[in-house]
Amino acid sequence: MVTRTFKLKSEYIELVKLIKLLGIAETGGHAKNMIDEGEVMLNGIRESRKRAKLRPGDKVEMADITILIEAGN
Repeated sequence: MVTRTFKLKSEYIELVKLIKLLGIAETGGHAKNMIDEGEVMLNGIRESRKRAKLRPGDKVEMADITILIEAGN
């Protein structure tokens, strides 16, 4: 399992944008499909909202990747 940290530069980031930004999905459409197919967990619960707002303290999990959301500077 790989754990990554993402530092927010704003109040929040949408789930689909995070997956694309980190290069986990090749495109926004690919990221949406991953969410639609139930491959993404947010704080231990399967997440179906593509535009779920991620804030510091949230944890996103998919396949063998865990992403911890932290406040940025």
